[in-house]
Amino acid sequence: MERGIALLSGGIDSPVAIHLMQERLDIIAVHFHQQPLTDEKEIEKVKQLVKILGVKKVYLIPFTPVFTELASKCSHRHYYILSKIAMFKAAELIAATEKASFLITGENLAQVSSQTLSNMTTITKNLSLEILRPVLTYNKEEIISMARKINTYDTSKGPEICCLLGPKDPATRSNYEEIKKELEKIDLQKLMEESLENAEIVEVHN
Repeated sequence: MERGIALLSGGIDSPVAIHLMQERLDIIAVHFHQQPLTDEKEIEKVKQLVKILGVKKVYLIPFTPVFTELASKCSHRHYYILSKIAMFKAAELIAATEKASFLITGENLAQVSSQTLSNMTTITKNLSLEILRPVLTYNKEEIISMARKINTYDTSKGPEICCLLGPKDPATRSNYEEIKKELEKIDLQKLMEESLENAEIVEVHN
């Protein structure tokens, strides 16, 4: 079975996306956490979701230094797009180690700022691996219904914490060239490698 690296945010959408792909791919989850800006509850929530889903391995990656650099040195209106690209690029590094062919995400068209068609196109153009977006065209009610069915909803519900450093008025449109220039303002490769060196890898025995 081919392998995929799934971005697991702790919200409602990404566990449903993982569930939908589990019969087709061997899935390893990655979570980019924001400690010390957040507390242990963020990671405990992700560990609980991994157990419910039956995922056997999860990378818990301290990404606050990356998020902080993006927020302070790059266009703040593009923060969500830039941070998503940074997470995907780090996931690509894990994919190379784990011999995975795909990235999996719970992105849902036009639900939040980074998920407009324009911004998802920009994100995809900055990456090498194929991105699978299994809940792309689901409406929120369908995703919530599925989350209840697979018993992840109660764990996932509650405020999202991905917006701690984000702008109040994020960009809903972008293009590849302007985002590429923004990413060149920081040493993303070095920051990603340092974060991955400090990752906690959890093998889950269900």
